[in-house]
Amino acid sequence: MNLRPLIALAASLFLLSCSALPELPTLPAQGAKGAPFDIVIRNGLIHDGTGGAPYRGEVAIRGDRIVAMGAKVKGPRLSEIDARGQAVAPGFINMLSWATDSLIADGRGLSDLKQGVTLEVMGEGSSMGPWNAEMKRLERGRQGDIRYDIAWTTLGEYLAHLEKSGINPNVASFVGAETVRTHVLGEGDDQPGEAQLQRMRALVVQAMEEGALGVGSSLIYAPGSYAETRELTALATEAGRCGGIYISHMRSEGNRLLEAIDELIDISRLSGAPAEIWHLKAAGKQNWGKLDAAIAKIEAARAGGQRITANMYTYTAGSTGLDAAMPPWVQAGGREAWIKRLKDPQIRREVIAEMRTDSPVFENLYRFAGAEGTLLVGFQNPKLKPLTGKTLAQVAAERKVSPEDAAIDLVIEDGSRVQVVYFLMSEDNVRKQVALPWMSFGSDAGAQAPEGVFLQSSTHPRAYGNFARLLGKYVREEKVITLPEAIRRMTSLPAHNLGLRERGMLKPGYYADVVIFDPASVSDPATYQSPKQFATGVSWVLVNGGVALKNGQPTGQATGRVVRGRAWKGWPDGGCRASAKDWGW
Repeated sequence: MNLRPLIALAASLFLLSCSALPELPTLPAQGAKGAPFDIVIRNGLIHDGTGGAPYRGEVAIRGDRIVAMGAKVKGPRLSEIDARGQAVAPGFINMLSWATDSLIADGRGLSDLKQGVTLEVMGEGSSMGPWNAEMKRLERGRQGDIRYDIAWTTLGEYLAHLEKSGINPNVASFVGAETVRTHVLGEGDDQPGEAQLQRMRALVVQAMEEGALGVGSSLIYAPGSYAETRELTALATEAGRCGGIYISHMRSEGNRLLEAIDELIDISRLSGAPAEIWHLKAAGKQNWGKLDAAIAKIEAARAGGQRITANMYTYTAGSTGLDAAMPPWVQAGGREAWIKRLKDPQIRREVIAEMRTDSPVFENLYRFAGAEGTLLVGFQNPKLKPLTGKTLAQVAAERKVSPEDAAIDLVIEDGSRVQVVYFLMSEDNVRKQVALPWMSFGSDAGAQAPEGVFLQSSTHPRAYGNFARLLGKYVREEKVITLPEAIRRMTSLPAHNLGLRERGMLKPGYYADVVIFDPASVSDPATYQSPKQFATGVSWVLVNGGVALKNGQPTGQATGRVVRGRAWKGWPDGGCRASAKDWGW
């Protein structure tokens, strides 16, 4: 049976099902006409990223582009990859990466590369620019295990710095709403005047024209939590008219989950920009039952013509700091001011009282997880590193203090927010979210390796297994979704949502970001107790036509590039427009 007509039909249906995004121009293939193909991938089962049925065939690559596909590609080739018994797919897009500093330490990004990730998308609330002199000073003093010089000022300069340093994956970033706010207002709980808001808007435009994908907010952490809806809408308006989206770690994923979704939908409607929810979840057992209502809100907005999407990680625990256990008011002015306040006995008593309260005012992840469900994974102070892998309850018992006192003491002693894992979600809800057709995936973690500086702290297993877990557990074992659908949601769906040019599908003219893996063996051995274990089952990864992973081993080639948004001034049609409507949003 000839499957190609069915595949074409499936691709057409998929594109029609997406919100109206103007067709982006396909650039010509690189290299002289008639020149040999650099690489031909043969004998594999091709999943082109549209979600349609796979077919056995060949993919030909010349330079950094796919130049031909079909049952049999004709023409001379310089090398071949035999993908017999394996799936050939577009490279996976990590919609929430914290590889911002891990790629500075090790450009290979191995924990993601070995899962087939070819694009790291950064910028959850804070971004690596635009920075002013004071922000740089504070950042240098707050660095943890990974130490680095800050040789850039703007977000565009940071991304170019990564590319120049030599990296395996592609990189892209949102501009952080918190970063823009701090640049203008500092880290206090202040609201911008009109002139200050205009400066913030101008910084967003600058970042968008440097290639940012939109504006990203993170609204449970100070100082980002101090931003009101008016401020966020103004920044999202600039992102929208510059061809980008608004993406958010919402103000609540727990007690005020539904209200937080309402705010995100309102910001999208008022700004005209599409919106995406970072790591959608219902956190805290008392909130697990809200997920159906949350999904209904999103789908109602979508049915009404708004483009609202979400991404997730495939675990029931999240990972962040002990700042998410304490009220935002005590953190006003930055980390140093926060720690100074915690040393005041009266303020300490007030903070402990709020930590013990199921607060409607702030997102208290400690309250949701409990001391037994709070796992300590990252310290800066060498004297505290032996506590890694213990729960907050265990440390409190050893110190003969309350868990709340222990949390405060650890923050003071470490001089940091202290990285922890919070157990928050329901496995049934994870499965329900995986099944949603508008859901993509992000690790919410760095791209690491079990060596060097990364051995100084622990991590969440999602850093090593998020995408492999989807393919192994939820596709192969539990059959929550099909393999073609899982691939679509790691490739063409996020590429479309981000407005990326010629990425996210296997298609002639598109960049040759390709992963070859064995659907029967791909898996995630990483656990909470032993998280630094590489995923298995991925054999080859090509990034921009260069071989980054060969037979499961990194090649050391610097294959990665900066992937830029639609307003980047380097595009022939770059620059911002009058409104988001001018981009077809």
